[in-house]
Amino acid sequence: MSDLSRCSLNTATVKHASLTEAVEAAAGAGLGAVGLWRHQVQEAGAATARKIVEDAGLRVSSLCRGGFLTATSDEGIREAVADNERALIEAAEVGTSELVFVVGGLPGSAPEAPPAPGTDRDLVATRRRVADRLADLAPIAERHGVRIVLEPLHPMFVADRAVVSTLGQALDLAAPFDAGTVGVVVDTYHVWWDPELQASILRAGREGRIAGYQVCDWNLPFAATALNSRGHVGDGYVDFATISRWVAEAGYTGDVETEIFNAEIWAAPPAETAATVGARFAEHVLPHL
Repeated sequence: MSDLSRCSLNTATVKHASLTEAVEAAAGAGLGAVGLWRHQVQEAGAATARKIVEDAGLRVSSLCRGGFLTATSDEGIREAVADNERALIEAAEVGTSELVFVVGGLPGSAPEAPPAPGTDRDLVATRRRVADRLADLAPIAERHGVRIVLEPLHPMFVADRAVVSTLGQALDLAAPFDAGTVGVVVDTYHVWWDPELQASILRAGREGRIAGYQVCDWNLPFAATALNSRGHVGDGYVDFATISRWVAEAGYTGDVETEIFNAEIWAAPPAETAATVGARFAEHVLPHL
């Protein structure tokens, strides 16, 4: 019997399940943790969500998500800081020290949409604003005992979701802050292609900034929505053996979340999906940690 204590089911992988159903599926499959999303925590209430997880004998590996830091207006900046402070509080209340941040795309962009009139195309300035907002939020994160966890997204999402594309960029943004305040997550779907990945993972380890390891596969052909082209570990092109070994060599010993966006997987029974998550973790990831 494989040790699945480090295997975590990110609840996005069973999108249509309730929080209780997702937690029951993870526990039933013998997993050790779940990664939660804010809408579920808000619907249940943080205290109730925490109790559901703890009563099942599980941990909360992370909360998704904070971020979207690229607003240009004073009002937009105030709203972003206020929403991220709420997210940091929610993370603490639900029992995790890790809040995953997707930093946001170009101001005026919308997911999977052409640019609207007035879209700001200044990518350099947009990335600079991300750094400015991190400086605003770092003291708040410290106060609540929660780490801001920067998630670089694949470059195809620069326009509409994240102007940070590589682990190296994320580490550079984190560098001015204590490693316990700003860290990074290694998400195989987004970074597997990066020729500097090994060096960046080892750097992240030296700096003590690896706050999470998320796994899923890169499937082809793409779905109509590229974001939903993730697959179960082992079904696509990602070299999990090598990346997992790099993460282990960097000193990471925390939870490994499976986070999948895929309509076919969402349609499957949550218990079946959780069992597959555990089996694929045992086969493709665990032997290399």
